[in-house]
Amino acid sequence: MSARTKTRQIEFGDFQTPTVLARRLTNLLSQQGISPSSLIEPTCGVGNLALAALDRFPTVRDAFCFDIEQHYIDAVRARLRAKPHTADIRVSQGDFFEMDWLSLVRELPEPVLVIGNPPWVTNSCLGGLDSSNLPQKSNFKGYRGLDAITGKGNFDISEWMLIRLLHSLEGRQATLAMLCKTAVARKVLIYAWKNRLSLESSAIYGIDAATHFGAAVDACFLVSSFSPEAHSMDALIYDDITGVSATRTIGYRDNQLVAEIDLYERWKHLQGGQAYRWRSGVKHDSAKVMEFIRFGTHYMNGLGEIVDLEPEHVFPLLKSSDVANGAHNRPRRWLLVTQQSVGADTSHLQRNAPRVWQYLTSHAETLDARRSAIYKNRPRFAIFGIGDYSFSPYKVAISSLYKKLLLRVVGSYEEKPILLDDTLNLIPCRTQAEAERLASLLNSEIARQFFQSLIFWDSKRPITIELLNRLDIKKLAREIGAFSRFSERSPQRELALDPPDGPGNP
Repeated sequence: MSARTKTRQIEFGDFQTPTVLARRLTNLLSQQGISPSSLIEPTCGVGNLALAALDRFPTVRDAFCFDIEQHYIDAVRARLRAKPHTADIRVSQGDFFEMDWLSLVRELPEPVLVIGNPPWVTNSCLGGLDSSNLPQKSNFKGYRGLDAITGKGNFDISEWMLIRLLHSLEGRQATLAMLCKTAVARKVLIYAWKNRLSLESSAIYGIDAATHFGAAVDACFLVSSFSPEAHSMDALIYDDITGVSATRTIGYRDNQLVAEIDLYERWKHLQGGQAYRWRSGVKHDSAKVMEFIRFGTHYMNGLGEIVDLEPEHVFPLLKSSDVANGAHNRPRRWLLVTQQSVGADTSHLQRNAPRVWQYLTSHAETLDARRSAIYKNRPRFAIFGIGDYSFSPYKVAISSLYKKLLLRVVGSYEEKPILLDDTLNLIPCRTQAEAERLASLLNSEIARQFFQSLIFWDSKRPITIELLNRLDIKKLAREIGAFSRFSERSPQRELALDPPDGPGNP
């Protein structure tokens, strides 16, 4: 495949659904009792899904197939001529983003089935390709502040497309059945649940994307059925498209997405206010410049340069792999720290730490080119996720990336606090005893089940600060019979525990 062809394949999400998979998916829909009168395939490609649906559902009277590429439209028409169907089938070239789906669906006899395999690509990826295959730019989910300009502002094109289709099916007897990333399926369901769309039932069936599409991504077949006045807030999860038995039920409860409804209902009373606040580690976006291996009194950066820096600005550093794999008190890396708090002035380094300043200016081109919006209008050579908590002598830490619910106590090293990078979440502690008490609580079976009810392990960062902060540690301590008192001696309350002796204790 030429580079140009590959780029175009990515731009238009041109990954055709294999015929065998298309037949299995439509068989699954039939087994679930779906029997449509109308069929729409909004991005039909060569037509494998649409034709499999027409073969499986002789009840279809009206069918529409669309694609932005004319050569695919020609191919589908040729296949239909070779094998006529009784339905009234219209095959047309069309740009999904320009079409009036609401008006089209409104005129169709019910039940309606919308089936497809929309592009598995993000808007930022298409922006990098300078693609025009994008919806009109808008913050369509209403993010604010940093969420609107950082990661949450990015979205999969299929997410936008499926939400558009959801609205076109609202209030109808209809089914939306789409191949997509599993994370996209959840986001689409969250949108539907938040907006109280008339979903009667939903299910997510896992598919092997590597086998069928050569893609290393968690993918699924999302099936959501609509019915007027229905407002289901649950979705059944199946490991595969055999549809034999659901492994769990996810849903929307208390204004949040829940990964396991049963566990959540058991432990939801542990949510609440926080005596401890979770924080993120340090973010700098230039590991080759800002991180080092130490050799005596000198440091070697990721570019192989040996440099001499004022030691008061260099701290031991841990990453997710260090904490997850048990090397949490043996730092292998060191971090150049330019600020003690977010937004603090950095110009004083020129006077007080001339070797650090000279090093930073020698790599100014790299540091000034950091693309994240969080560095805009900040002091030069700024870092992020830094504060008093970063320099606490002890911390309870957990990786946001690894699929482990295991918290570690991190101390100091050579009389310096160990700093954590931004792939780690932490609670700052004043003493080792405090950190060990907290870790003991948070590693308990009750805490594990609470977090398990909310974690989606296929997410890029399964364990977020938002999720961790949902657990009220004071309530957890009471639940396991360990709560004694909260000291009011400082703004950061210290939890004092009696020896655990209740069921479910760590």
